[in-house]
Amino acid sequence: MSKRSTAIAAVFLDRDGVINEEVEYLSDSSKLRLVPGSARAIRLLNERAIPVIVVTNQSGVARGYYPESRIAHLHHALDESLKDEGAHIDRFYYCPHHPEGLGKYRIDCECRKPKPGLLHEAAKDFSLNLKNCIIIGDKASDIGAGIAAGCRTILVMTGYGKKELASWNQPFQPGHVAEDLQGSVEWLLRD
Repeated sequence: MSKRSTAIAAVFLDRDGVINEEVEYLSDSSKLRLVPGSARAIRLLNERAIPVIVVTNQSGVARGYYPESRIAHLHHALDESLKDEGAHIDRFYYCPHHPEGLGKYRIDCECRKPKPGLLHEAAKDFSLNLKNCIIIGDKASDIGAGIAAGCRTILVMTGYGKKELASWNQPFQPGHVAEDLQGSVEWLLRD
């Protein structure tokens, strides 16, 4: 039986570089590789009935690198990889837009991180108080979205994390820095 943590309403995760290895504009499921320990970390949250929600920018669509339909295919492949490890994602939210994109995707939208639109959409769908949520990401844009939404924030050193932290020039700081998703979740559950 799972037990619900009252302190954490939900955990938002960036996808690339946090759950799976960073591959520039990932669109081929054969290149999908989990970051070591990420499935275990997600399973720990699942066991405590804490919703795990992916929020990801996917500007490869706007740039014309792959069709939007490819995102659902990738998310299905990620679900299957996690299922093999006894873990699952509760919902995926993504932004296919970019202000310099092509056609209908050329939008300066509210859903592209660091804007908090994806977090607000998830909060509405899941009836979440964002002050009780955490976002874990490997970029300043993830941390910025979390801060804009009122979430606690964790920057991981996988993906772009080390490079981002080394050249950090934002007017805000991550609430916590962890080696990877597993370290983040272990810290959260201890905290």
